[in-house]
Amino acid sequence: MPVGAASLAGSKPSASASKDDKSSVAQTTKLKIRVLSDEGKPVGNASVYVRFYANGGFLRHDKLDELDLKTNEDGTVKVPPVPQGKILVQVIAKGWHTFGKWYDVEKDEESIEIKLEPPPHWY
Repeated sequence: MPVGAASLAGSKPSASASKDDKSSVAQTTKLKIRVLSDEGKPVGNASVYVRFYANGGFLRHDKLDELDLKTNEDGTVKVPPVPQGKILVQVIAKGWHTFGKWYDVEKDEESIEIKLEPPPHWY
């Protein structure tokens, strides 16, 4: 009987440790962002800003981190793994209206397609 109790006691800490590991490690996502014009053509060399909440800020509050990226000639950019949750994507391209939107990302991999609008005409 003590042998069975020892094997159960030995298995319980490993099971609880694995639960703690899953909760302490934040889930990340890989984003692929594609920037297109209003006509569907890729917009190259556009600045893409990705803002997300990361753990470990002042007094253990989440802090807002930012990645600054550029699109290639195909209008795409691959974002390094970022924590899942609310993510702000902003796009600035010369000759186009600035874009910004919050996304709720809950998948391991996500693809976001953004269509830029022409700028307003000034008279």
